[in-house]
Amino acid sequence: MRAGLLKLSSSVIAAAFLLTACGPKEPQSSGAPPDMRRLTEEQYRNTILDIFGPTITYGGRFDPLARVDGLIQLDARAARVTPAGFEQYYALARSIAAQAMSPANRATLVACKPTAVDAPDDACAQAFLTEVGRLLYRRPLTATELSLSVKAAHDVAAERRDFYEGLTYSLSGLMMTPKFLFVIDMTEPDPVRPGQQRLTPYARATRLSYLLWNSAPDTMLLDAAAKGALDSADGLEKQAERMMESPKFENGVRAFFTDFLDLQKFETLEKDQVIYPTFNVKANEDAKEELLRTIVDHVAVRDLDYRDLFTTRRTFVSPPLARIYKVPAGRPDGGWSTYEFAKTDPRAGILTQIAFLAVNSHPGRSSPTIRGRAIRETLLCQKVPDPPGDVDFSKFNDNNSPDKTAKARLTSHRTADACAGCHKITDPIGLGLENFDGAGALRSTENGETIDPSGDLDGKPFKDAAGLAQQIHDNPATSSCLVNRLYSYALGRAPQRDDKDVLAYFQSSFAGDGYSVRKLLHRIATSKAFYDVRPTSAGTTPANAALSHEESKS
Repeated sequence: MRAGLLKLSSSVIAAAFLLTACGPKEPQSSGAPPDMRRLTEEQYRNTILDIFGPTITYGGRFDPLARVDGLIQLDARAARVTPAGFEQYYALARSIAAQAMSPANRATLVACKPTAVDAPDDACAQAFLTEVGRLLYRRPLTATELSLSVKAAHDVAAERRDFYEGLTYSLSGLMMTPKFLFVIDMTEPDPVRPGQQRLTPYARATRLSYLLWNSAPDTMLLDAAAKGALDSADGLEKQAERMMESPKFENGVRAFFTDFLDLQKFETLEKDQVIYPTFNVKANEDAKEELLRTIVDHVAVRDLDYRDLFTTRRTFVSPPLARIYKVPAGRPDGGWSTYEFAKTDPRAGILTQIAFLAVNSHPGRSSPTIRGRAIRETLLCQKVPDPPGDVDFSKFNDNNSPDKTAKARLTSHRTADACAGCHKITDPIGLGLENFDGAGALRSTENGETIDPSGDLDGKPFKDAAGLAQQIHDNPATSSCLVNRLYSYALGRAPQRDDKDVLAYFQSSFAGDGYSVRKLLHRIATSKAFYDVRPTSAGTTPANAALSHEESKS
């Protein structure tokens, strides 16, 4: 062995030493009890798209999820299906199944041919339901599940004299059960830790897939689970790397940042068209898309320092956004084009993009307080108390006030005892973005007065939006917040006291990896903490109550 080491270059020896001696090692995680989480609307849509293809279309809305501890994803574990929600799932299932079995799609989706289209064919039905059921349930159907589905298809086909009507009925039935609508943490005895439980290979595959793709496992991942490949670190690593090279990885990145940055607000965003005539419906849609394109390009494609998102001047523009930015539209066909703001331009980073500025403003004016609060709570993970119910906003909202700028008017709130606590930690930050109006357009004056965009973040002063961007970039809470939220998002739960060491490990690794979100995602996806579970006090779980692992093998 020593002879082999002598053959290595000094640089390789040094790198190997640093990795083994100085590199962080993942601490032991106690895990959390297994649970079940309702598919989000986007996860449902992605799953249907991946299984049945882009020709399947449907509309409708799901029961809404609330924002818990900074993430919509965390409410999925507490979500239940209401009667109205069940009716929606029923209608969706029937519509999707009918389209899948239509003459235009059946030849592509059903590999076998029935002996007669006007009669049952149990062999063909079983072949189809075995494959599609495995994809829908994210694990093989049990013998009982498969038998019941084939029988249902047989009975309906015989009654209606239509083989594909039978498949339609059974297929819609599979999509209406909790085993499809919920991600279930199935467990099995852990052979390495006697008396402990671990996620089954299929549950691990499901957890991995919804993190990296925001969709169900594909056939290759399910095959790896069936072969036991996900039981080893090497096998898990191989699948994670394959999935991160897939185009579907972008869906996973988009899903996390949509949740993390609370971009669901765009669904209800409205602007006064008299005040902001260029901010129309298309500009609203494109503003969100610009932000997500910038993020995906930065962290997933080019794999750059996450903190540089707050200082980068590179972005993407469409014609509606170009009119607000007052920059060239780029492509004459109306499509997207890359654009880089000059170093002297007031815009720097995603905080000065239209998306952040518009969504964190009022319908008819900007709001330093809302913007400052969004930075504190969303980007730095710092809670800002809600204002008292009896706050008098008249001084701030008074158009006849002698104070022409928001900075001057907000002084009254920062000096009032009931308001000072919140406004002192939000306004000095948000005022750095006052050179941008409520629709994100650049301005230099307000009511005829020159805007002063100077402020401070935790006592560190800045002169303008670019200075604020640099302060966010340099603030340690920026990176630690991202790690905290991504870890919570991955596990579907808020961090617990027992997670302290694991979070410290990921934060240290994040810094050591040059603040690469791509590498952080990879570390979490292949970590022990991501898959660790512990039994509930009663010794049973919703997953095991629904289905045992031994049943899934049958």
